[in-house]
Amino acid sequence: MENRFRDSLLDKNTLSVTWELVPGRGAREKAQENAVLAAEQAAKGGKIHALTITDNPGGNPAILADYLGAEILNLGIEPLVHFTCKDKNRNQIESQLYALDRANVRNLLVMTGDYTVSGFKGRPKPVFDLDPTHILELISEMNTGLMIPGPKGPTYHQQSNFFSGAAVSPFKATEAEQMIQYFKLKKKVASGAQFIVTQLGYDVRKFHEVLLFMKLNNLNVPIIGNIYILPYPAAKIMNENKLPGCVVTNKLLAELENERSAADKGVGARLLRAAKMYAILKGMGYDGVHIGGHNIKYEQVEYIMEKGEELCTNWQDLIPEFDYPIPNGFYYFEKDKNSGLNAETPVNRTGLPLDAPAGLSYKGMRVMHSLAFTPGKALFPTMQKIYNSRKDSKSHSLEHFIKVITNDCKDCGDCALLDLAYLCPMSQCPKNQRNGACGGSFEGWCEVYPNEKKCIYVRAYARLKKFAEEGQLDSYHIPPANWDLYQTSSWSNFFLGKDHSAPILGIRPPGTDAKGQAPEKSQQA
Repeated sequence: MENRFRDSLLDKNTLSVTWELVPGRGAREKAQENAVLAAEQAAKGGKIHALTITDNPGGNPAILADYLGAEILNLGIEPLVHFTCKDKNRNQIESQLYALDRANVRNLLVMTGDYTVSGFKGRPKPVFDLDPTHILELISEMNTGLMIPGPKGPTYHQQSNFFSGAAVSPFKATEAEQMIQYFKLKKKVASGAQFIVTQLGYDVRKFHEVLLFMKLNNLNVPIIGNIYILPYPAAKIMNENKLPGCVVTNKLLAELENERSAADKGVGARLLRAAKMYAILKGMGYDGVHIGGHNIKYEQVEYIMEKGEELCTNWQDLIPEFDYPIPNGFYYFEKDKNSGLNAETPVNRTGLPLDAPAGLSYKGMRVMHSLAFTPGKALFPTMQKIYNSRKDSKSHSLEHFIKVITNDCKDCGDCALLDLAYLCPMSQCPKNQRNGACGGSFEGWCEVYPNEKKCIYVRAYARLKKFAEEGQLDSYHIPPANWDLYQTSSWSNFFLGKDHSAPILGIRPPGTDAKGQAPEKSQQA
């Protein structure tokens, strides 16, 4: 089935161009009418390959991107719908995907989403039942025919035709933040991401860095660079980290402030800056560009494309103009002094200082878990026998009491402490991320608790790095929490092979074979 966005992105001779629309809150307000008008202009112009539609940006309510996507598709241009995790449980996510599939809205950018901020009569309850890797996995299975178990055996749905991608931020300040982004990037591609879009930033070395990282790790999917037409007011908000994940340094902010004194209040300068970014990204080898900005007109997008193409021939000459590093910021690769970009040699991270403390409590937990929670060693067989011979309720209260004190346990019953250096993603991460950090952290701080709480993945990375085990965060994909196990003993579920750790660690209930069956049952079968 024809899909102009997908086809342009996979065509090495074409730079795919998407333009972001922010339709806002309401159904028939000016913002929605302007979005439809912009879509009509883009469809008639024929130069833009897809229109991206945001999903409740900033954690505020807005018109459902799905419905507007279907309306835009009928105008003759492909929509690229932002599909976030924050407001829906897995059933609603699956339902939403069915509706999108039926409406032939095929292009999805799967993201964690901004933490909820405002809503009817107060802050909404965030959901975050699945993370982007889980949704990408679901979409991948839908594309091959989703298997539905039933009493008479499995059935398979007709194959969908989604073209789904994910986001990554190469613009992080600390080693831990950046490495976690790249670890999660690898998981997203492994889960089925068919393209990648960068977060918002202006450091040309960072744009180049993620290209090299993907090449080094054989992540062979197209990548789109984010170009935001940046006015001073928006830049100031981003500089103060009030739009999590968007990076504007003091140096860039000062330049924008100077540009405000021009007769056009800096409009020409920021459009030219965007055109130069277009040229650089195309010259580097990006497969597409994503153009965004507040109240941008279609004619301005065309100008950026045309001027960008004009500047492409000498794109290397523009590199010094985009030297906006975060002070003392981390880079994955050594700098290439000749080009101003990166050499293909990763920096030696071994001697770099930890970004968070790894104290005595972590050492104590390592000792305890090595004795009791390591399959085949020390006390593990004994613990299995104990839990196999007693009812869950006898030990659950004591276990929960201990884990509330040590980890603020929420009693999900499908514990991920072992996967995250004994930090709980269900209680200590506001977005319940089980496979890596969201993109909202800033200088190591959690998006929701800036300057109060470190991102738990920054803490986990530091703990593991102290023992040269940080690669554990990159080692396997953790399934979503199984809520059948809610308020049951996670220790019992672990030792008896009921939780997500069973297939990962090879745990099976005592007295069963490699398939988890009792020997006599296995023989009868």
